[in-house]
Amino acid sequence: MNAPLADSTALLTDRYELTMVDAAIRAGTHDRQTVFEAFGRSLPHGRRYGVVAGTGRLLELISAFRFGDAELDYLRENDVVGGATLDWLADYRFTGQIRGYREGEAYFPDSPLLVVESSFAEGVLLETLILSVLNYDTSVAGAAARMVSAARGRPVAEMGSRRTGERSAVAAARAAYIAGFGATSNLEAGRTWGVPTMGTAAHAFTMLHDSEEEAFRAQVATLGAGTTLLVDTYDVPEGVATAVRVAGTGLGAVRLDSGDLLTLVGAVRQQLDDLGATGTRITVTNDLDEYAIAALAATPVDSFGVGTSVVTGSGHPAAGLVYKLVAREDAEGRWVSVAKKSADKATHGGRKHPVRMIDSSGTAVTETVFVGDAAPDDAPGRPLHVELMADGAADERYLGAAGVVAARGHREVSLAELPDQAFRLASGAPAIPTVFEAV
Repeated sequence: MNAPLADSTALLTDRYELTMVDAAIRAGTHDRQTVFEAFGRSLPHGRRYGVVAGTGRLLELISAFRFGDAELDYLRENDVVGGATLDWLADYRFTGQIRGYREGEAYFPDSPLLVVESSFAEGVLLETLILSVLNYDTSVAGAAARMVSAARGRPVAEMGSRRTGERSAVAAARAAYIAGFGATSNLEAGRTWGVPTMGTAAHAFTMLHDSEEEAFRAQVATLGAGTTLLVDTYDVPEGVATAVRVAGTGLGAVRLDSGDLLTLVGAVRQQLDDLGATGTRITVTNDLDEYAIAALAATPVDSFGVGTSVVTGSGHPAAGLVYKLVAREDAEGRWVSVAKKSADKATHGGRKHPVRMIDSSGTAVTETVFVGDAAPDDAPGRPLHVELMADGAADERYLGAAGVVAARGHREVSLAELPDQAFRLASGAPAIPTVFEAV
C-alpha cells in the first residue's frame, strides 16, 4: 500500500461527510453553490461571552485537506464511496471562500463565526474538521479569558499538557496564549506557534536527591538564583527557609502546589519578607480554575499556573458550535435561504453580516447581524467578518506564529469593548444581545 499523503488531514472527518458527497454526485447536486455557517446557539453555561480561537491552525489544516493514494485506497477498500466519488476526491482541494470573525474576537449566541461559500461537496467535507478545531480551541480560549480576568493583571501560565491528548495540549496552549495567558509548559506549542515556554522542576526532582537542600542547590547551579523553587514537597516553612538559604535573598520565586492556599500564601509572604527576600515572588499551581484564582485575589500571590481546568475548558471541553447550511442555489441558479425548523434547533437562514454596535463611550451594546446580500453601507459599528480564505488560499496574516501574536492583540482590543458585566464570574445572560435585521 502506498504511504499516506504527507500531512494530509482528509481523514480527520466523519464518514457521513463523504457519503453525502457520494450521494450528491450521483444526484448531480454536488456542484450547487452553498453557504455554510459555524455558530453556537448558546454560550457554555453561565458565561457572558466567548472568545474565538483555532482559526489560524484551521486554515492550515484546510489547506492540507487533500486525498492521496493511501487515503483513496482506504476509502476504496472499505467501500466508503463509489468510483465516481473517488475520482472526484483525487482532485479535491478547497477552492471556495471563507470569511469569519478574527481569531481572538469576542462572540455571543448565534454569532456567525465562520462562513464557508463553495460548492456543496467542497463545503460539506470540511464540517467535522471545522467543528473539531473551533469547538475545542474556542472553549479553551473562553475559559482562559475568564481566568485572565480573575487574575487581575497577574501572570497566568498554561501547564495542562498531561491532562489532555498530546495534540490537544498544543492546541490548548495556543488558545490560552491568545486569550491572555503569558506562557505554556508545552515545548511544541513554543516551536510551532511561538508561545513563550516556562518550567523548572517537579517534586520528583526534589525526591531524587538526598535532601531538599541538595536538590535546590542543583537547580540553582543550573538555572541560577532567579529560578523558581518548589517548596512544598515536605514542610513548607522549612522549604522556604532552605530555598532562601541556598539561593539568597535574590531568589526569583517559590512555588506552592498544595495546601490551603488562601492562608498559606500569606504565611509564605511574611516568611520571605522576614528573611529579607522581599522581591521573591510566589506562584501557585494547585488545581486552579477561574473561581479559585478569583478567591486568591486578596492574597499576595504573584502568578498562577493552571492545568486541568484550562485544557478542559473549565468544565466545557466543547463550545457547542454547529455547522449548518444557510443558503444554496436552486436548480435555476437562484439563491434560496434555508433553515432548520426543528424544535430547539431552529436556525437563521441566509447570508449574514455581523456588526458590533458601539455606544459613544466605546462600549459594545449589541451584536447586530444583518441578513441579506450585504450589510447596509451606512451601518454604524465595527464589522466583524474578515476574509480568511479566497479561492482556497488562506490569508497569511492569520497563519503561523505571527497570526497567534495578531490574535492575542485582537483579543485584548475586542474584550476592552465589552461592558463591565461581561467579566462577572457568576452565571448570567450574555453581556450583549444578538439582534438580527433583514436587509
